[in-house]
Amino acid sequence: MDNKIDFVVLWVDGSDPEWVEEKNSYVPGDTTPEIEAARFRDWDNMKYWFRGIEKFAPWVNKIHFVTYGHLPSFLNTENKKLNIVNHKDIIDSAYLPTFNSAAIEVNISKIAGLTDKFVYFNDDTFIISPMKERDFFVNGLPCAEGLEEALTSIGDGAAYAHHILNDIDVINKHFNKREQYKKNFTKYFNFKYRLQNIRNLSLLIWKNYTGFKNAHLPTAYLKNIWETVWYEEEERLSNTTSHKFRSYYDLNQYIFRQWQIASGEFYPQLTPGKVIEVTNDNLKEITDEIINQKHKLLCINDNQDISDFEKIKNSINEAFAKILPEKSSFEK
Repeated sequence: MDNKIDFVVLWVDGSDPEWVEEKNSYVPGDTTPEIEAARFRDWDNMKYWFRGIEKFAPWVNKIHFVTYGHLPSFLNTENKKLNIVNHKDIIDSAYLPTFNSAAIEVNISKIAGLTDKFVYFNDDTFIISPMKERDFFVNGLPCAEGLEEALTSIGDGAAYAHHILNDIDVINKHFNKREQYKKNFTKYFNFKYRLQNIRNLSLLIWKNYTGFKNAHLPTAYLKNIWETVWYEEEERLSNTTSHKFRSYYDLNQYIFRQWQIASGEFYPQLTPGKVIEVTNDNLKEITDEIINQKHKLLCINDNQDISDFEKIKNSINEAFAKILPEKSSFEK
């Protein structure tokens, strides 16, 4: 297996007039949370995503930047570590254009030249302090928490909760939970999880997997696992790809993470990061997390309900500028 590690990230410019016009031409009459503006708006901080990687994870082999076709104005496309991936490079033209992140995600293993080991990032997750390869892979295996959880609805009408339920339905179709626990006992019950081992202990009563803990942070993957899942579930993954907007019937990228955990193809390790959802009241908490570099990874999750987007955006970006003031080689 190739020891190189690539990063993959999806990006969209929600202000691109051409993209907006095309998206609106496909918007159904009954609008849903899946097509709200906050799902696509740009926080104008992608340059800090690249700066964080260059400063704190310089060992990365290549960054695959997946896009509708537009690019950030700052981006140096001549950088040898950068590969621009258009949706048409990985998705059949019959399904394009697509505005469904799940549809794009499940196809990223088709990126030409993608290494056997890769890490998938959302564009709202940043490396803010030094990381090593072993934060993502150990002994050739992707790092993950082999921890179950009981699935609950997020209650806002969004499709994401349905995606996770669909994912676990596929997992239970292919894996016998109790047999896998016996085969991989020390991966499901591990001293690194500490008190969180109670999760799996309390859910042993259930015959099937009830769901897996998801830190909503960058995920380490083995490409061969994606190929296996596509072979086994091509119809459902193709169905996901066919939906232009998120659908309750989609799978998403976590089907591949769950498959790795259920099959035992992972190294037990907690993800070194934190997720914060932006609100009108927690700006100081977010900027403190960045400036004090409290974690290796920080996900800043957008929120449709924040009242002063520009103020919050500028304050967060000022915090990033304090720890990442210098241009990266990915900038013009």
